[in-house]
Amino acid sequence: MNIEYINPFIEASQTVLQQVAGIEAKLGKVFLRTSPYKGESIVIMVGITGKMRGQTIFTMSKETAFRVASAMMGGMQVEELNEISKSALSELTNMILGNAATLLYNKGIGIEITPPSLLLGENLSISQSKMQTICIPLCITDTEILEIDLSVEN
Repeated sequence: MNIEYINPFIEASQTVLQQVAGIEAKLGKVFLRTSPYKGESIVIMVGITGKMRGQTIFTMSKETAFRVASAMMGGMQVEELNEISKSALSELTNMILGNAATLLYNKGIGIEITPPSLLLGENLSISQSKMQTICIPLCITDTEILEIDLSVEN
C-alpha cells in the first residue's frame, strides 16, 4: 500500500482527536495485519469509494471508548455506551474520514465515505478478503489505544 494513502489518515486522526476531544494521540508502530484478526469490544466501520476502494475500521476497548466519548462531550462522565456516546464515537469517525478525504483530494485522490456502522461485542473476528490491511495504532494513554485498520485497493 502506498504511504501516500496512509499519512492523510494519520494526520486527520491526530488532528481531529486534538481539536474535538483535546486528546493528543501518539502514533504507535504501524504494521501489516493478517486476516482474520481479533477486534476490540467496539468496532466502527466506514466504507471508502472513489479512486481508492475499501474500508477503514476503528477498533477500541470499552475503556478507550468511554474516555474518548467523555472528552468529546466536554468531560461528562461516560460509563456506558448509550445512544449519545455511540453517536459521538460514530461522528468522530466521520470527522476523521472527512478530514482524510480532504487531504487526499488535495493530493489528487478523490474519495467518498459511507456512513459509519458501529458494532459492539466480545471476541469479534474481522476478516478482510483480498485487501492488505495496515494497522495505525494511536496511543490515547499508555494503556489505551485506538486502532485504525485501513484496507484499500486502487
